[in-house]
Amino acid sequence: MSVVHQLSAGWLLDHLSFINKINYQLHQHHEPCCSKNEFTTSVHFESLQMDSVSSSGACAAFIASDPTTKPENDDGGNYEMLTQKFVFRPELFDVTKPYITPAVHKECQQSNEKEDLMNGVKKEISISIIGKKRKRCVVFNQGELDAMEYHTKIRELILDGSLQLIQEGLKSGFLYPLFEKQDKCSKPITLPLDTCNLPELCEMAKHLPSLNEMEHQTLQLVEEDTSVTEQDLFLRVVENNSSFTKVITLMGQKYLLPPKSSFLLSDISCMQPLLNYRKTFDVIVIDPPWQNKSVKRSNSYLSPLQIKQIPIPKLAAPNCLLVTWVTNRQKHLRFIKEELYPSWSVEVVAEWHWVKITNSGEFVFPLDSPHKKPYEGLILGRVQEKTALPLRNADVNVLPIPDHKLIVSVPCTLHSHKPPLAEVLKDYIKPDGEYLELFARNLQPGWTSWGNEVLKFQHVDYFIALESGS
Repeated sequence: MSVVHQLSAGWLLDHLSFINKINYQLHQHHEPCCSKNEFTTSVHFESLQMDSVSSSGACAAFIASDPTTKPENDDGGNYEMLTQKFVFRPELFDVTKPYITPAVHKECQQSNEKEDLMNGVKKEISISIIGKKRKRCVVFNQGELDAMEYHTKIRELILDGSLQLIQEGLKSGFLYPLFEKQDKCSKPITLPLDTCNLPELCEMAKHLPSLNEMEHQTLQLVEEDTSVTEQDLFLRVVENNSSFTKVITLMGQKYLLPPKSSFLLSDISCMQPLLNYRKTFDVIVIDPPWQNKSVKRSNSYLSPLQIKQIPIPKLAAPNCLLVTWVTNRQKHLRFIKEELYPSWSVEVVAEWHWVKITNSGEFVFPLDSPHKKPYEGLILGRVQEKTALPLRNADVNVLPIPDHKLIVSVPCTLHSHKPPLAEVLKDYIKPDGEYLELFARNLQPGWTSWGNEVLKFQHVDYFIALESGS
């Protein structure tokens, strides 16, 4: 169960459990030979097919079919079905120690104080000898002052709520004191090489012919393990409507597609297939690449103007719930509340926080660290319609969204692999709705996902294949 504990303060989540309950199972049909224990090398897979696109530019999508009949071989006999199950690598959630311990944090502070003192002495000496240099005092800039004021305002909410949930986790055994598993040797984690480089492929896709210019607008994909071309992938929304996991191979790399999921792999300049999808969404989760020092160097962030150009009004259903992940920089928070949401006709209704802890219940960073905090924000808002439009499932009552909640979890060691929000939002959204995640890096059943790295954490190397069974 992905929600381990739920209190008035929020939820303690098990992110790994959520991934593994998705049921990553591949079903393969093998043709028996003369004896039951022998199989031919011939493997028959469930088919994938692609819907055609009209000349008017309507939606095109890969659709993974879910056959209801067991296939027969040439002799009229049935193939035997084998099941291959995959689970996410548990070591990627093995966070036994804080990234910066309080002791190290205190030592760094003392070291900085000593350094400041030495610098002060040197400056005094330089002033007395040279008479030209002036002694400087440390002054915080406005952004740092705003961050400290914000932290002071929410500190007790973060601390008290987190401690309540952590105590419940320790009582139930989900979290454990560090000394109980100190003998556990953590092996070095080998992550898959990004040989496919999804963002670069998205950049290349801009030079592909438009959908109406393509010679073949339909494509029958026969095998389960399917190699797809750039035209097929970047110009269409890909769907797996079956009840089983599918595998696609892109540039030699294999990716697992969970059941009942769909995605579009593209960057912000090529979102038209998503608009052509003829769907509006009841929940939209956004995780924009906010500017910071690291992404600024790599030039992989979006400017505020680019983020405002995301066509939320065209994607959102009436009364859509919008959730935006945000860093702790106050200018980003102000931008969402004062510029971004108003430009999309979205009213801010709540501000929640994700608190990151270790397996033993410690904050991954000291709570009062002046540099990195152990929490991130989520700004929740509702789309305000100018005209009265009919709501989906209007007769279903949902709870009002609380002003503040905490989502406490052990973070994945993969960068920016956020915890899923489906479980914590279910009481505040209508059932059987349409859900969309923008700037996604993984797929979820029942959700449409978009981004230039949307398949990143679906790479088969992030999973462990268990023994096959019939």
